[in-house]
Amino acid sequence: MIVRYGLIGSGMMGQEHIRNINLLQGAQVSAICDPDHSMRELSSKICGGTAKLYSDYRQMLSDDVCDVYLIASPNDTHHKILLDVLPCNKPVLCEKPLCTTTNHCREIIARAKGRTAPVWVAMEYRYMPPVQRLLDEVAKGRPGPVQMISIREHRFPFLPKIGDWNRFNQRTGGTLTEKCCHFWDLMRFALKSDPVRVYASGAMNVNHLDELYDGKTPDIIDNAYVIIDFENGARGMLDLCMFGEGSRWQEVISVTGSQARIDACVPGPARFSKDGRERHSQLVIGERRAKEEITEEILVDKAILQAGDHHGSSFYQHQKFAEMVQSGKGKPEITLEDGLWAVRVGEAAERSAKTGQAITMDQV
Repeated sequence: MIVRYGLIGSGMMGQEHIRNINLLQGAQVSAICDPDHSMRELSSKICGGTAKLYSDYRQMLSDDVCDVYLIASPNDTHHKILLDVLPCNKPVLCEKPLCTTTNHCREIIARAKGRTAPVWVAMEYRYMPPVQRLLDEVAKGRPGPVQMISIREHRFPFLPKIGDWNRFNQRTGGTLTEKCCHFWDLMRFALKSDPVRVYASGAMNVNHLDELYDGKTPDIIDNAYVIIDFENGARGMLDLCMFGEGSRWQEVISVTGSQARIDACVPGPARFSKDGRERHSQLVIGERRAKEEITEEILVDKAILQAGDHHGSSFYQHQKFAEMVQSGKGKPEITLEDGLWAVRVGEAAERSAKTGQAITMDQV
């Protein structure tokens, strides 16, 4: 069975999806929709020039030439597009965040009731090979009962996008939703517990200060600390810096339990590294009573690394999604409810950063 993808939104992330689908067996991009002519044409070349092109996704839905729909358009368009796509009752892979507001996420969940086709929210950080290894060790109980999870991401600023949509909270949901929903999902998944309280301190101190778009200045946070209390008593912390591209590791995810700390260390994309070369990720295990740490280098196929900026995670998530579709069995590993929780935490963190107050999840 060849799974025919209909891509809605073919900008930078949409093109990454195409490159990864190209690597899959039994999958192809059959239709591409984007209101921007140059993005449509460039995406068509990436997938071999065989996809049918659209400027309006509703015409794509009407033509019914796809088996699944992949939504990779700007964040603030997800809500409206999903409302139109859900009645088709075909599998959907929707980029993160699910929507830009909690209320819109809840509406999508309500509208999806009664569907038999799955909806998978594309928060692919779970599928980075070093993160998969970390999660495997947690599942085996290597760290003991997990008490703390911390994530440090020091990376390059938000890249330019068509229409400059990613410079404004109204369109992105805010940095702590747009960028960080990955991390809230990862914390909740690793801890197997729901957040109960969020405290954030963040601001825009370095990036985009001299930019102006139609008379408006950007308002997106470029650095923050966020602390989350979980229902089971564990704690999570995020250290985010969007002007830290000189860091050796772009992400370090640390899980600490009573027996050990496990770190997944992930380099940034090769095109942003100082020498332009790919670097391997690492898993580091430090057990309390061991004399030395255990360091494991995580190897990822070069072709997979070069297909995107997310250290292979887009490919491995697509592989899982395609298997689910082709088999006609199973359920999404990242559900609409997971997508809602990630947006709820992001919304609480944005609110906390603005007010200086801790936000309980029953307030969101």
